[in-house]
Amino acid sequence: MLYFWCSPQSQKADNLTRDARISLAIADDASDPMTIAGLSMAAEAELENSPAEISKALSLLYIKYPEYGPYRTSELDEILVYRVTPKVISLIDYTKGFGHTDLIVFHPGD
Repeated sequence: MLYFWCSPQSQKADNLTRDARISLAIADDASDPMTIAGLSMAAEAELENSPAEISKALSLLYIKYPEYGPYRTSELDEILVYRVTPKVISLIDYTKGFGHTDLIVFHPGD
């Protein structure tokens, strides 16, 4: 499961109230474009309302990025947490040629 957070006053949150479709890429920064490798996704973002799921998502974030720890107690009312459901996933691998992607067959829920 993927999650992200943003401000309720952000353009992103405003856009998501009209259309839940998003696209995203996950990859490390590469100094040489021909070494880019990662994932590209078409997905849907849904506002997470479950306190247990929000707590779980934020706990995972704090493990990876401890510098966000202060948000745990001080500003939770000032953020929105979204759950991301991938719909189409492509593997990006520019080592096989600029712009090379392979579609990954993905069955949500399997």
